[in-house]
Amino acid sequence: MKNRIIDLKKEKNAVILAHYYAPIEAQDVADYIGDSFYLAKIAKESTADIIVFCGVSFMGESAKILNPDKKVLMPDPKADCPMAHMVKDGLIEKMRKEYEDLAVVCYINSTAELKSHCDVCVTSSNAVGIVKKLKNKNIFFIPDKNLGSFVAKQIPEKNIILNDGFCPIHASISASELLSCKAAYPNALVLSHPECEKEILDVSDFVGSTADIINYAKSSLNKEFIICTEDGVEYKLTSDNRDKKFYFPDPRPRCTDMKLNNLENILSVLQNEDREITIPEEIRQKALAPLDKMLELAK
Repeated sequence: MKNRIIDLKKEKNAVILAHYYAPIEAQDVADYIGDSFYLAKIAKESTADIIVFCGVSFMGESAKILNPDKKVLMPDPKADCPMAHMVKDGLIEKMRKEYEDLAVVCYINSTAELKSHCDVCVTSSNAVGIVKKLKNKNIFFIPDKNLGSFVAKQIPEKNIILNDGFCPIHASISASELLSCKAAYPNALVLSHPECEKEILDVSDFVGSTADIINYAKSSLNKEFIICTEDGVEYKLTSDNRDKKFYFPDPRPRCTDMKLNNLENILSVLQNEDREITIPEEIRQKALAPLDKMLELAK
């Protein structure tokens, strides 16, 4: 299957993008592997005719928004992100009426429809830097309350209003289990994603995006780490650090949607060129502005 996928990529001028949370087999056949921000940049710069996105639907939508003339295919259209839908209808318009000088900042983990109502997108890699650059005093941060709280802590001069969304995978990491893990591995540093709950972040040694966690582990002199994010990142961590050990809280944080990106689905979507992302042009145009603004401000 891997050989056939490689042949089809060349034959069809296709590129495979895989998130760190995708299965190992998907990462093995991918041309680029990264977090949401990195993959958004790669999608924007790609010269391929077809983009196969091994992630969840909002990632494929972002690639399509940035590349309207390319085919963007999802190996399994059921791969979705619950948090991407966690903003109530009409809430953004309500907040704009209530607050003057308001910027609506949208985490990239959101639907194209949601992005179309916002001023700028962010990822966990660049959220703090971008919000700092905004002239607005009032920031409505959607959809993730945990990343929003993390950003608010770094920028106390802004009035950051939070939505009630969250990532079910990161929010399920238990503080008591993390403390048990720390007791079992007392020499391990705790590296956590800002989508985790505050009680996890408060006992962490480092908080950052998936890419930040990978870079921290690689540059650290420490040899043991407890990782509080989706366990697909283990592949990259262990590949980069053969001499280091990585532990995850129990039960392991695992996104079943991400794991739908298997070899069978990748091969099928390349052969048939189906499961294509489509976005109404009016929504795509409106959603493009906050994505372009993110890419510009993050330079």
